[in-house]
Amino acid sequence: MTASPAARAATAPAPRLRVMIVDDAIVVRGLFARWIEAEPDLELIASLRNGREAVDAIDRVKPDVVVLDVDMPELDGISALPQLLSKRPGVTVIMASTLTRRNAEISLRALALGATDYITKPSTQNEINAATDFHRDLIEKIRCLGRRTPKPAIAPPAPPVEPMTHILAPPLVPQSAPAVKPHYAQHGPITLRPMPLTAPRAILIGASTGGPQALNKLLTNIDNVIAQVPVLITQHMPPTFTAILAEHLSRLTRRPVQEAVHGEEIAAGRIYMAPGGRHMSVTQHNGVPAIEISNGAPINFCKPAVDPLFTTAAQLWGSRALAVVLTGMGHDGLAGAHDIVNAGGHVIAQDEATSVVWGMPGQVALAGLCSAVLPIDDIGPKLSRLMAGERS
Repeated sequence: MTASPAARAATAPAPRLRVMIVDDAIVVRGLFARWIEAEPDLELIASLRNGREAVDAIDRVKPDVVVLDVDMPELDGISALPQLLSKRPGVTVIMASTLTRRNAEISLRALALGATDYITKPSTQNEINAATDFHRDLIEKIRCLGRRTPKPAIAPPAPPVEPMTHILAPPLVPQSAPAVKPHYAQHGPITLRPMPLTAPRAILIGASTGGPQALNKLLTNIDNVIAQVPVLITQHMPPTFTAILAEHLSRLTRRPVQEAVHGEEIAAGRIYMAPGGRHMSVTQHNGVPAIEISNGAPINFCKPAVDPLFTTAAQLWGSRALAVVLTGMGHDGLAGAHDIVNAGGHVIAQDEATSVVWGMPGQVALAGLCSAVLPIDDIGPKLSRLMAGERS
């Protein structure tokens, strides 16, 4: 007997993701190509030297994922990005750059223009060859982000190309076409816990892929909340990136946003961000809540990680801790969310439809740890109502 066409389709493996590499360094292109070709579910379809070649080829090769270098001759990454998205709407673009302040600014600007994520390359060829974590992160981002959305058929108009020299102080609000609504896996019903009976004393936020855009929307909607309680953020980012993101958010919210400093007291009206490459937790010093910054090993392959912040917040604030888990890959924050709930605190997660990746928020939602699972635009108003006394 042979299986029916429907049965064969149900059991057939997913098609391989088609990957385009765009980098002016031939050695880097060769290394990335070997890594991609070693993965059975990935297919290298183009390896190109600059953005002009990528723009010319994208209609022909039809990639699912583009790994796009920032610095290239003829047409750089930030200039090529809107043209690539115009020609192939919904394509996943991962910006790749070395870790400098300028490249961090450009990578964050690229997110506002429609790039899905970024990855920081080691600064030398020898470091790239030896960077096991970089290899793993690149393949994981390609695989996870490349399968997150369908590809629409109609292209939006391309926004004007902005020269690379003029983008070092951009806003982080999206400037390009609306995001494509993702296609999501089916899951069972989500069980919600009761909302808090008392207003929180601190808001703890964890975020990863898609986090900068989500933080923009959330923080601009909770000015009255920030005035009453401190907000502490762990965003998965390397050094330099977190400092620049803090500067952008400070301009956007007109509130003090800064990388947290070890030992400083935690006060209402301020937003504290875990420094890239360091874990942030909280403690009590002379009876006053204070920041702890540590240089321990990565947790959940992340540094900074969300779990240390959530776990220590549960110990410090107990039932008055409120965690918000935003878009991101993986499960960082799940263990800490368990600790918050076990201490009587509460968790709100971003919903599936508005998350770039429903990994972190999905884990806590499906574990039954949340008191609410909301679109990103609704989380801020919900926090405001909780501070005003709403208990449902």
